Amino acid sequence: MKLVSWNVNGIRACVKKGFLDYFQHVDADIFCLQETKLQEGQISLELEGYHQYWNYAMRKGYSGTSVFTKQKPLSVSYGINEDMEPEGRIITCEYDSFYLVNVYTPNSKRDLSRLSERLEWEDTLRKYLADLEHHKPVVLCGDLNVAHTEIDLKNDKSNRGNSGFTDEEREKMTMLLQEGFTDTFRYIHPTKDDAFSWWSYMSDVRERNIGWRIDYFIVSNRLAPAIKTAEIHTKILGSDHCPVYLELE
Repeated sequence: MKLVSWNVNGIRACVKKGFLDYFQHVDADIFCLQETKLQEGQISLELEGYHQYWNYAMRKGYSGTSVFTKQKPLSVSYGINEDMEPEGRIITCEYDSFYLVNVYTPNSKRDLSRLSERLEWEDTLRKYLADLEHHKPVVLCGDLNVAHTEIDLKNDKSNRGNSGFTDEEREKMTMLLQEGFTDTFRYIHPTKDDAFSWWSYMSDVRERNIGWRIDYFIVSNRLAPAIKTAEIHTKILGSDHCPVYLELE
């Protein structure tokens, strides 16, 4: 099974930059998007052989997630509770043998004004994933807006305490993994550095690979032996993020 997750930073713009070429080439069984930035009816994607599920933010041109899947899920749900629903940040697809949870985690903002809200989000999401895991294994993917360890970003010392690399956000990721989950990229590449999935729009930053790894596939520990490949497709353009790829046996 091949899975892809990509923060497209606006699907309409990304389509104009080659999204469909990559989509067709990678031929994923499940393809998840974050930050779609549109409302219902603002795009029509002809994706033959795929079922499409969209979670739109109430605010126009903001946030949003979607899942394109070859196999129709047993059920699909949006958000976790009403408080988390308005920004369209979560889609859960239930399959015979696992849950797929596509997430766009809130940014705590440059001035950390949203940090406390972000930490509450993390606790709610972690409990939600643990509850699902009691029933079936879980595959979590998306832009989780945190670089977990020092090798997950280029300039760890100068970014210590900044949004996405605060001790609090990193600790929440540690807590999630300790609940019985595996970071698939680190499972395959435990010490690989300079492997990033997001770069700022500052001049030449992407060319010099001054980036962060904040996009993930995280799976229940019991799925870890099935991890065949975990990759970051850094050469794929069209967004300030690049796709991340997971193949399970």
